[in-house]
Amino acid sequence: MIPPDTHLQIGSLLFEGLDQIDLTGPFEILARIPNSTYRIYAATPDPVRDVRGLRILPDATLDAAPRLDVLHVPGGQGQEALMRDPAVLGWIRQQAGGASHILSVCTGALLLGAAGLLVGRRATTYWNAVHLLPFFGAEPVDARVVIDRDAESRTWVFAAGVTAGIDGALRLAAELRGAEAAQGIQLGMQYAPEPPFDSGTPGTAPPAIVAAARARAADLTARREATARAIAAELGIRLPESADANRGG
Repeated sequence: MIPPDTHLQIGSLLFEGLDQIDLTGPFEILARIPNSTYRIYAATPDPVRDVRGLRILPDATLDAAPRLDVLHVPGGQGQEALMRDPAVLGWIRQQAGGASHILSVCTGALLLGAAGLLVGRRATTYWNAVHLLPFFGAEPVDARVVIDRDAESRTWVFAAGVTAGIDGALRLAAELRGAEAAQGIQLGMQYAPEPPFDSGTPGTAPPAIVAAARARAADLTARREATARAIAAELGIRLPESADANRGG
């Protein structure tokens, strides 16, 4: 927990084609962190559209961001276009280097991997991309939220797909300001999910539903894997024999 009189600079990355819940779910928590400033940063000042067409406007450009104490990296289909973007990856690398806490949601973890920041870490990501984590030197963990701490005293919070970002951000809020603060934020949001179906993971959804979802995402999954393999080679990461066997795990 960080002393309550320490002001926190919190920033989220915004990019074309992200999944807005990866951004706006954690936003609902991060914007309520006591004694903090929250801003959204993008490569340009222009509005972007999320994967479903929602227009979102950044607060400022990447180069205008201060040194962040908390960095939030969302995911979504647009993540793939940034896996070779030196400006965005350099910004992520620089901000993560100075931050005390880093939160990734969904395939935002792959952006951290492309920036070379996952080597040796325990992490999670979206269920249809979790098999790619070893390509970036990470140990995949089958959990909705994974917390990892490094030798530099940084705390890494990895949330699985989409709505898991809310859970991850609440865990992060507790890390930053204590459990009572996080519980107050949760109550203010009335976050008490009661989903009508037990179909939120490949392990609980009907097999036909899982197969259809994999089929719809097959092209994107293949592109992500090709990119991950190329980055693994550049990073000098030797893949375990089980990397392919873990696909979709």
